[in-house]
Amino acid sequence: MAVEYAVAGSVATVTLNAPERRNALSAELLGQLRRHLDTAEADPSVRSVVLSHTGPAFCSGMDLTAVTDVPADDQPINAFPVLLQRLWEYPKPVLARVAGKARAGGIGLIAASDLAIGSPAADFAFTEVRLGLVPAVISVPVLPRLLPRAALELSLTGETFDATRAAEIGLLNRVVDDPDAEVARYTAMFDLAEPKALAATKAMLRRDRSGLAMADDFAAMSALSAEYFAGPEAAEGIAAFREKRPPRWASR
Repeated sequence: MAVEYAVAGSVATVTLNAPERRNALSAELLGQLRRHLDTAEADPSVRSVVLSHTGPAFCSGMDLTAVTDVPADDQPINAFPVLLQRLWEYPKPVLARVAGKARAGGIGLIAASDLAIGSPAADFAFTEVRLGLVPAVISVPVLPRLLPRAALELSLTGETFDATRAAEIGLLNRVVDDPDAEVARYTAMFDLAEPKALAATKAMLRRDRSGLAMADDFAAMSALSAEYFAGPEAAEGIAAFREKRPPRWASR
């Protein structure tokens, strides 16, 4: 399998598992990744998803060697932007675990995830311009993450940069020697959150506020806040806080 899927407790781990191809974005890998995300979303026991990898590369970008006879919608050039949007809008937290090389489209996967933890072994490069290509599709999730000057520098030069620089410019949340332990720390915190509130908070943070008047934004956010304050989940959460006990949804 190009992508493996496993659930342990409340965490679904989706592992890119084509190390012989440096986990390149083939039609097979993209299709399996999409199906595993669907499975995790449909499973109410899954609170969060970890996107991981086998081998020395997280993902080397688009598979430039494989020729596949698949429908147009499944061709990587068409399937990849759909997958990136799926990750960006996914209702459960997605955490990328990066302990190897990420290139081009692989950086797009990291940027489309909610959080990203890297090890010192990770490094990154926007290699497109050196291949006569443009990092166009990945720019959609990447540009909101990166400092503008860094995005210009690294996209125009194709220079390789390390995990420390990736954290400094916003691509990674943290660089740690033991990424598995840090991933476990984050997923444990996700387990303390009420799932519907978590999904609504993700959607709120992704909200496009460009061109929106502050008064209109306040009105929409006030309505959202009032809706959740009046809900049964908030009643349970507030009661649990007052009674100094875990709320019923906290699995840890």
